Amino acid sequence: MSVFWLALAAFAIGTEAFVIAGLLPAIAADLQVSISAAGQLVTAYALVYAVGSPILAVMLNNIDRRTVLMLALTWFIAGNLLAVVASGFPLLLASRMLMALGAGLCMPTALGVSVAVASAERRGRAVALVTSGISVATVVGVPLGNLVGSLFGWRATFVMVALLGAIALAGLILGLPRGLPKSTASLAERAAVARHRSVLTALLITMLWALGGFTVFTYFAIPLRGLGFDASDISLALLIFGAAAAIGNMLGGLLADRIGTTATAALGLAGMATALVLHSVVLKFMPEHARHAVLGVIFLWAISGWAFYPAQIASIIRIDPNASMIALSLNASAMYLGFAIGGALGGAVIAALTPTDLGWVGGSSVAAALSVHLVRGWQARPKPYGIAG
Repeated sequence: MSVFWLALAAFAIGTEAFVIAGLLPAIAADLQVSISAAGQLVTAYALVYAVGSPILAVMLNNIDRRTVLMLALTWFIAGNLLAVVASGFPLLLASRMLMALGAGLCMPTALGVSVAVASAERRGRAVALVTSGISVATVVGVPLGNLVGSLFGWRATFVMVALLGAIALAGLILGLPRGLPKSTASLAERAAVARHRSVLTALLITMLWALGGFTVFTYFAIPLRGLGFDASDISLALLIFGAAAAIGNMLGGLLADRIGTTATAALGLAGMATALVLHSVVLKFMPEHARHAVLGVIFLWAISGWAFYPAQIASIIRIDPNASMIALSLNASAMYLGFAIGGALGGAVIAALTPTDLGWVGGSSVAAALSVHLVRGWQARPKPYGIAG
């Protein structure tokens, strides 16, 4: 039962991380800042998550995992409550950074705890249940949070997330056993894995994929509002994105087993790069059909982009199975670093160009990820006899 509360915590964290894209216009208008400035709420969150997660994990190395989990969720809830009462943009920015510290500490700890509390034959299912909290958040939590924000104001969404986090925290306090393992990888061990050439290449691919996606996703609602989408329409678009992402995640896992991780990841990156470029093409050159066409582009973007992710995870695990947990932790940091850069880059694009230019800029980053991936795959191919390298 304790694994369910871990999944609920992941659901709350996933909802808060992604729902911000739908709330940005309302936040910018209420706090009287530009859309580009409001977008830095995403950049700050992702950057603090990327840097803070591994550092906090090492700093709290000798503390019981149950205590760490309680502390992480408390920080996350406090950050959401601070956002509710934030009277200005600086305080809201600080609240997002506090949320990121809590989320960045909670998610890897929750995965470790799920393994510790499950029996040996159920550990895989326990991890899958926790990670499903993020997937379900994209389908249910994000559209629901956006709808709540449109009906009752953007602060109400943070109240909703804080309540979800509090329920998860109460469940874990009552249901999680004491005396959980304390051990985690040291900073030196993480650095040693990060220096592995194959790991570095994988981290670069993940970062470029995340950068391209969040260049566009951070400002998800802006071009849609330009097409006349209201709050309910944007919630529908987010629902389509979340459903496609969940389908893509499952499809990517199936294809990775059938055709291999290299081919699956390549197909995912190619589809995502194409969809993001089409996002700009539709908005710029097909205004009479854009309202419906853009929803199809969003579906293609999400299903292909998230088909890439499980294949990438599987390929990272295969690099060195004995150090897979460290490598996956580093991969999460690379992903959030990409989110941070993408949020900042998207803001710069809107300031210098227009929201309709976000797609081709993001698509270029994903195309770069595909190029690196294909070069890595080519270098890993068996060479004919007599050819060195």
